[in-house]
Formats: sequence, C-alpha cells, structure tokens
Amino acid sequence: MSETIIRSIRATEVIVPAKPGSLNSENVLDKDTAFAKRHLTGGSWTEFANQPKWIIEITLRNGLTGIGETYRSASRELIHQAMVELVGMDVLKMNWRMLPVSDQRIYEAFETAVLDLAGRLLGAPIYQILGGAFRATVDCNGWTGRRTPEDAAQKAFEAMEKGHKVFKFKCSDEDPVRLWTEAIRKRCGDGIRIILDPNQRWNDVDTTLRLMEGVDKGIMLGLEDPILHGNVEGYRFLKEKLGIPLYRHISLPYTQDIRDIIRFVRADAVDGYNFNGGAYNCLLLAEIAHLEGKSCWRGSEVDLGISETMGLHIAAASVSCTIPSDVFGELVREDDLIVRPIQFERGAALVPQEDGLGVELDKEQLSKYKTGGHLYITV
Repeated sequence: MSETIIRSIRATEVIVPAKPGSLNSENVLDKDTAFAKRHLTGGSWTEFANQPKWIIEITLRNGLTGIGETYRSASRELIHQAMVELVGMDVLKMNWRMLPVSDQRIYEAFETAVLDLAGRLLGAPIYQILGGAFRATVDCNGWTGRRTPEDAAQKAFEAMEKGHKVFKFKCSDEDPVRLWTEAIRKRCGDGIRIILDPNQRWNDVDTTLRLMEGVDKGIMLGLEDPILHGNVEGYRFLKEKLGIPLYRHISLPYTQDIRDIIRFVRADAVDGYNFNGGAYNCLLLAEIAHLEGKSCWRGSEVDLGISETMGLHIAAASVSCTIPSDVFGELVREDDLIVRPIQFERGAALVPQEDGLGVELDKEQLSKYKTGGHLYITV
C-alpha cells in the first residue's frame, strides 16, 4: 500500500492575542460593530487577534507530517468535513489545484499542508511546486491600525528604521489622514511611503475626496479599498482624479469568488491589487494582473507564521507581486507558532529554501495557545 496516503489529520484550535500597543492608539476606539461583524473580528475590529484559528497537521502512512493554518473564525464543521474528504487520499495522486475543500476560509490551510508534504516528498520548496520563483526575497510592509498623528509618525519611523520601504495604516472616515501624512513627512522625510487602507469604510467618492484633501501625495504609495467594492465606476473615477495609485483588495476568504477581478479589469478601475487566499487561485489572480499590466502584493489577515510563510512562497511564485506584501504578523501577534521565525533583512522577508513549506510547527507554543478545540480523524 502506498506510503504517501494520508493516514490521519489533526486540527487544533488556537488563539494568539495581539501584543499590547500594536493596534490602535490607546485613545482611538473602534465602535463600528457592523464593520467588525463583516470582517469576523468579534465585537470590535481590534478584537480580530482574539478570534480562533485552527492549525492543521496531515500525516502520511510513512510518518511525514505537513502543516497548515486557517484564517480566523473558520468553521469547525467545515474543517471536519474537509478532513473526512481528504483522509485516505494519496498526496502524490491528488489534483493540487482543486482540493475537495469547499470553504475559502479553510482551503489554504489544507492546501498548505498538502503542498508542504508534496514538496518534502519531491525534494523541492513549495514555490517550486507552484511553478518556480521570480524572487528570493519579498519586500514587506510595516503595519498598524488607527492612530493619532504623533503615533502614526512614530510607527512609520520605527518601520523605516527596520528597513521597510512602505508602511500601511488601517483607517476610517473619523481619522485625520491629512495630519498623519504631515506628521510622517516631518518625522521620516522621504524615508518611507504609506498606504491608507479604509477597508471600504470611506464608503463613497465624495467622502474619499473630502478626506484626501490636503494629504501629502508625495508620501503616498497608494490608497486601498476606500469605497464600497460594488462601485466600480467610483474606483475608476478616483483612480483618474486623485493622482495617486488606487488598489483593490481581492480577499478570497471573504469574497469566496475569484471572478471578482473581472469587472475591475474590464473597467481599468484600479492601478494594482492586493490578493490573499489559496496558492493556485492567487497565482491565477497575479497572472491576470500581469496580463492587465498591473502589479500586486500578497495580502493577509495579520496571520501566524505558517500562513505568512505560505504567503512568501505564493509571492515568490507570482510574476506580478512587486509591491511590498502584507507579511507583518510578527509586529502584531504575541507568537507565530513556528520554531524559527520568518527572517527579515532591511524590510524584506527571505523565502525559505528548504523542501516543502520550510518551517516547523512549535509544539510548545501550540500547547500554550490552544483553546481546547480539537479534531482528529484517521483511517
């Protein structure tokens, strides 16, 4: 009997909180409960790190184990369903591009574990399984939530000192983004550029134009998702009006539909994209962006080390992934649950060169942060 058949699958629920001070300024409160609900963050956006994730371990008959990580607030029932579908299958006879996993919030976890195993069996890093690398390092953003102008400048300065070229801020229509850019320019000069990401919380074109009035455009790398995604014409208007790059985030764990990109391509509505989700789907999105003549970056939900490492393999294998990526969990989370953290050099993450994923699950930290939620299935 084949030694590459999946013998067992284990899923362990964990909660890894945010570090103190890593999100909003102390006196900047998030009260938008509808926004929090939409993004599965609990009662407030700043509670996102307290939402559970699941660590997946898939073990073959030969004893080899591959690991994966779900997005937050994944469904226990759908995880169990995927485990039942996959156990007993032969990793080397599966269609890696279309696994029998229905939900995008858990798909990447199982895909990562399967490709971790495939890479280790075949003696190749995951990026090679995905077609090969375009780059050995991936530039990454600094990142934080909503801030006072003074705190915004300090966070940007700290990122610049670490070598980051770009710093990304979450924001709402209550934030004085013009004052942020003034304070950052005063503190950092030309040393760093910023992305503002309202997560559609500026809602409409008029609000966006009002909030961007007086913003130092020279310091801006771009504006991501200012208005509601359904307003494609609004994106195209802002792209032409603002004089800075406009970006659209296509997050498959939320939209569940890779076809979201088509309307934006047809309308030439943005200057580039932020993609996150499963590997082969994200590679397809990056190829579409490349054919459109646009760049992209690897997005995230401020994840742990397994998912972020997978993001590095995806970014390395994506031809158009040339904008600094959202790999910054180590700035925010208490721990990454991998033995050897992602290695950074002057703001760029090194893509692992070992076979498979190239990282090892930290069992001690897994035990520390597990909630008691547990699933196990074997043949």
